[in-house]
Amino acid sequence: MKFKDNESFISICGINDKNLEILENKFNVSIYPKGNELTIEGDSNKIEDTLKVLYILKDMYNSSDDITMQKVISIADNIESDKENQLISMRIKLPYLGRSIQMKTISQGEYLYKMQRSDIVFASGAAGTGKTFLSVAYAINLLSEGRVERIIITRPVVEAGESLGYLPGDFKEKISPYMRPVYDALYSLLSSDIILRYTEEGKIEVAPLAYMRGRTLSKSFIILDEAQNTTVSQMKMFLSRIGEKSKAVITGDISQSDLPNNVESGLENALKILKGINGISFHHFDKKDVIRHHLVSAILAAYDNAGK
Repeated sequence: MKFKDNESFISICGINDKNLEILENKFNVSIYPKGNELTIEGDSNKIEDTLKVLYILKDMYNSSDDITMQKVISIADNIESDKENQLISMRIKLPYLGRSIQMKTISQGEYLYKMQRSDIVFASGAAGTGKTFLSVAYAINLLSEGRVERIIITRPVVEAGESLGYLPGDFKEKISPYMRPVYDALYSLLSSDIILRYTEEGKIEVAPLAYMRGRTLSKSFIILDEAQNTTVSQMKMFLSRIGEKSKAVITGDISQSDLPNNVESGLENALKILKGINGISFHHFDKKDVIRHHLVSAILAAYDNAGK
């Protein structure tokens, strides 16, 4: 962000850059003044909020309005409050059911916003925060609007040392226990008739991660659930399957990995090495975002405090 002269620059930054410190603390960004220009680093949404405040301060300066620290704090609070109200009021329309899903937390609103804006979204955090449910709901919304041609939901199915080849039953019976949470989300959002019809037509596909190998998934909404149980090579394989006009959401909870201790989680690795790539967003849900039974958040916190 550039300023036309030193006087306006100093006035907006404040004495000893105190106004910038307020914005850094409020929006968790880093602001670097140099010459008559400010460089802002941090989450893209937070940078956007910071710029909104700075433009308001610019207008105040041009109107000969005094810029005080208290005014900066008040403007930043209002920007954050307006943003929170917008996020919590966001909805996902479900035409098939004639209703919509409203966000229950600000974090859910931020998650939906990122899914709308980015081609690839990584969502990490505790169970019960709506990571999978909301991604499935948004996928159904895009399918109903014709913005994607199919929904593909996949999971790694080898957990706790069990291999499909050693499990009894046919293919569907073998994968059913691993895919049950995914089907739970689908059946809570669509009727069984629609799910059956769309499955037969290839508009909805639920399959193990291994079945993604060698494919190019175009015009699709692809969800990789339980991604903490992927290896680094599996995650790379999955991400390389994403084709033109597709979106992908990768969900998981790093603290719940079933991989051996000496095997790095593909999700944890991706969260470290893919940050900064344009078009990829990251969202983390905290325990305060858990929307299951009111005791679940307290239980999770107790286990964390006990180091288990």
